[in-house]
Parts: sequence; structure tokens; C-alpha cells
Amino acid sequence: MRMDRERPAPGPLVRGFGAGGYRVDAPDGTMGVYPALLLTATRADIWSPPPLEALDEIALAPLLGGPIEFLLLGTGDTLRRAPKALTAVLDARGIGVEAMDSRAAARAWGVLRAEERQIAAALYPLDY
Repeated sequence: MRMDRERPAPGPLVRGFGAGGYRVDAPDGTMGVYPALLLTATRADIWSPPPLEALDEIALAPLLGGPIEFLLLGTGDTLRRAPKALTAVLDARGIGVEAMDSRAAARAWGVLRAEERQIAAALYPLDY
């Protein structure tokens, strides 16, 4: 799927996704494809996620350095719940967790960044 928009907010944007992963347009004009992805308002990083049930604060450490309102958690091809322990740890830090399937999370990223929301995203592979 291709998602065309004007660049509504600074930072990396998910421009599409497919069998190879997420196509991300970086602020410097470069494009990369990521099978799994960590996103902040300023960067996109390839990610080797643990199994969802083992997801913890350590696996998300690259996202948690700056101020974020909440984490978009793309759980793969279907919606799954975030681990309760992770939700509790992030809640204690004042960070909410919004879990959804990875395609929905990738689309939500662009909408929320256009609103200049301070969010982060962890997107599991589309076929997870």
C-alpha cells in the first residue's frame, strides 16, 4: 500500500508498506525500507523486536529518551494486547500505550505527527 501526502510534519514518515516492510521517507529526502521499525519525531531505526509477550522497556529504550505522550505499538498483522508489565512501566513514566495492528499504526503515525503530537512508534513486522 502506498500512502501519499504532503510532508505535514518534521521527521520520518511512513510512505507505504508491503511484503518487504515499511517504506520510510526521512527528513533528508532519503527513503528506506524496514521490516520492523522504531520511530521518533526525529529518526527511524531498523528494529529486531523480541516476541510480543517479551516486549519490555529495554527493547524500547531508543524511543524513551525524549518526551513522548504515548507509544504507538504496531503488533503485526492482527491486534494484540501490549504486555501488562510493559504497560505498567510506561504508565509509571507518564507514557500511554496504544496497541493496534501494524498497518493501522503506520497510518496513525502520519496523522498524529501532522498534529505535531510527541509520540513514538514500535512497529512489528507486517507478517508477525
